[in-house]
Amino acid sequence: MNSVPTLGPPPRLVDAVEIARSAAVEEAAADIGHEAAAGAVGEHLEAQPEDEGAVTHFFAATQGGYRGWRWSVTLAAAGDDTPVTVSEVVLLPGSEALVAPAWVPWSERVRPGDLGVGDLLPPPEDDERVVPAYIASDDPAVEEVAVEIGLGRMRVLSRFGRESAARRWHDGERGPASDMARAAPGRCATCAFFLPIAGSMRGAFGACANEYSPADGAVVEVGFGCGAHSDVQPDPMSPVAVAELVYDDGVDLEPVGRT
Repeated sequence: MNSVPTLGPPPRLVDAVEIARSAAVEEAAADIGHEAAAGAVGEHLEAQPEDEGAVTHFFAATQGGYRGWRWSVTLAAAGDDTPVTVSEVVLLPGSEALVAPAWVPWSERVRPGDLGVGDLLPPPEDDERVVPAYIASDDPAVEEVAVEIGLGRMRVLSRFGRESAARRWHDGERGPASDMARAAPGRCATCAFFLPIAGSMRGAFGACANEYSPADGAVVEVGFGCGAHSDVQPDPMSPVAVAELVYDDGVDLEPVGRT
């Protein structure tokens, strides 16, 4: 049984390199002007058949900022007696092209410290760090106070929100593993300037109230510490070593007579 040969595009579409080049130059001129457009379309790279009536020509993109990109021009013809037409002209990235990273939503690009004066950052609708009303807070201290005084917030921290904050504070620069804490003479848990926070995290975190501490006004872990601990005692000794008075009795001294 003889196989039926596959028909490719007509040779005149494959050979129509200059028609394809002219189309690419015209497309480039719309963006960078006619004078620079001719230099923006480089050498012919290849001709790729699309079907029996179409072929795509690729040209190197030589304009600045498009290293590794290619001009793609698709030509078509309805038959042997029909003219060659330009179906599409696009600029495509090649395997070595510099392309922009994948788009990331703005809400996912924001990082701690990005918020400035006057900026607004509403929490997402499905933010698992907060829950509606105090009844879902899962924090007995919050629920007890809210019921007692008849007040409540629209949203409060969920268990996940508290655990996430606790983990971040514990691992941060004011946690027990920081360089400052390892060199400190004592821990915040035993310092008079330590103010425990309210709620279920009272036993683990508080705020520093020592204006001379690098953590003044910030949340600190009970295992954190600094050189401004309230139990630090002044050193009565001079930090500069002073040698005792030494008498050199190896020198003979003779009185000087009067003249």
